[in-house]
Amino acid sequence: MRIMLIVAWLFAGLGGVIYHYGPGQEKLEVDRISGLLRQARHSAEKMEFIKAVDLFDEALGEMPSDKTAESRVITLEKAKAQMMASQLPKARASLESLLSEVRTDEESDPAFVADVQATLANSQYYMTWLMRLEGQPEEMWMPEIEAARQHYAQLTKDAKKLGDDKLMKTSLEDLESSIRLARMDLSELQALPLPSQ
Repeated sequence: MRIMLIVAWLFAGLGGVIYHYGPGQEKLEVDRISGLLRQARHSAEKMEFIKAVDLFDEALGEMPSDKTAESRVITLEKAKAQMMASQLPKARASLESLLSEVRTDEESDPAFVADVQATLANSQYYMTWLMRLEGQPEEMWMPEIEAARQHYAQLTKDAKKLGDDKLMKTSLEDLESSIRLARMDLSELQALPLPSQ
């Protein structure tokens, strides 16, 4: 009887070791990534956007390659933090790449695709605003605002298909704002406060 207990105890220990170095490592990795994401989101809520960007970057670096959907969500969150951390060009480039990626993936959630597109359009809108304030010529900023306008128009159409009234209202307002920005005189623009996110 004693021998049976000892053998059972040894097998239980062996099972624990096998779990620890096998599936247990994956669970530890998932827990670490979850912790990084909690910290990043908390930093973003506290308006510590540079810290949030670094934490999102770290989480993306540790994300397993087969977790595509999760990586895309983190990339979008990181881009939103970058926009607030004065990293607008980097955010815009990342969003363009992400939008291209999710549009070609048939399994992408249409609401997520709309969120990515809206965020990209917003980055182009803010980029135009800043370019105009810097006094850049129309041929430099006009393609930027035109791209934003096209994204907002597309979002309006998509909102009808999705039956999303909130997206419809927001995208229509943003479309009107983009048209106003393109037509606005520079002196009018300079008198306005910078738009909020």
